[in-house]
Amino acid sequence: MADLADPLEATLASDGMRATDGVRLDLYQAEDFDRGRPAWIEAIWLLLQPLLVTSPFSCNLLRTFALRLMGAHIGRGVTIKGGVRVKFPWRLRVGNHCWIGQDAWLDNLAEVIIGDHCCLSQGVYLCTGSHDWASTSFDLMVKPIVLEGQVWLAAHSVVGPGVVVRRGAVLALGSVATAELSPWHIHRGNPAIPIRPRAIRSSKGKAAQPET
Repeated sequence: MADLADPLEATLASDGMRATDGVRLDLYQAEDFDRGRPAWIEAIWLLLQPLLVTSPFSCNLLRTFALRLMGAHIGRGVTIKGGVRVKFPWRLRVGNHCWIGQDAWLDNLAEVIIGDHCCLSQGVYLCTGSHDWASTSFDLMVKPIVLEGQVWLAAHSVVGPGVVVRRGAVLALGSVATAELSPWHIHRGNPAIPIRPRAIRSSKGKAAQPET
């Protein structure tokens, strides 16, 4: 490390900076962050999750049971696949008849609300936390995520902190939502933008009127 430190000091000095200027991760503190439950309850969840939720040898009944036991609101007819991870189940609300696909990660430092008839495909990441990059101590920032009803997040898509995904919106494969998604539109890209309306057909092949 000594060999690396001297060139670094020289570079900083040429820019009029010191090694103690800028971001200082040693100053980071998260003591003020409210985790929502005592440490012993969080420890129980850390033991239960790999056994009853993430494990491919578990089942939907056990996954929903474990999440409800630890404070999550899980609606009727919800399907949760193996590999799913939830940071804080007590900050999760899932509506009726939702699908949460394999390896989805609900990183809910803040509340995540999922409306009825939503589909989260494989590897979806809901990220409620970030850091203040302008802060010397790299302060933690958290904001909730809301998915209104009939949303589809396609495989490996990402939803960032504070995003509201409006009713009927689609986030395409691998896309990243950093701002509100429009209702009944398909969104694609990074950052995701609407590319066309989402047309809904009835079971007989006729166009159906989307709910608003």
